[in-house]
Amino acid sequence: MGFAFHELGFVVETQGSGMETQYKERVDCDVTTWERGLIWVCGLCIPYRFKYNEDGMKICNEYEVLVISSQKGQGLMFPKGGWELDESLEQAASRESLEEAGVLGKVESQLGKWRFISKSQGTYYEGYMFPLFVEEQLDLWPEKHVRERIWMPVAEAREVCRHWWMKEALDILVKRLTIGEQNDNDLLATDDL
Repeated sequence: MGFAFHELGFVVETQGSGMETQYKERVDCDVTTWERGLIWVCGLCIPYRFKYNEDGMKICNEYEVLVISSQKGQGLMFPKGGWELDESLEQAASRESLEEAGVLGKVESQLGKWRFISKSQGTYYEGYMFPLFVEEQLDLWPEKHVRERIWMPVAEAREVCRHWWMKEALDILVKRLTIGEQNDNDLLATDDL
């Protein structure tokens, strides 16, 4: 058994031949970022992927997003969590996606910033939401035994997601992806001339 450090600050434990990798939650940073002493700042992520037909062709304007169960078992949501002092917001979003959902990929430009209150704790939060284009889905991840992960169509995710601000971020992502698809199609049409 060996240990190495992943670029996101995780301890990576390799077992046997190194074919199985266990990602463990980051434990070296116990200080999260607070703004003006009142608002806990967090990184949030919407993991997504394109849908493909049986022939392996990407289906235009069809995406799936990955939702996870709450640790408390109350509904579904996107990965979220604290922003450590030694990481960027993008790194925090990527780390939370790995810890909570077991996915790795490319963090894309920020969807926006939302302020909300935790009903259970009465704490003010400022969340920065990012899309994560999923490139790899792991079989083992830190919260595998406490969370379910479910790929679903955007419309279904919008219905089951428990937070209004996550739904708003999802709408922004869909608009961004749809505009990107339209621009790609315009380029293809121009190339045919």
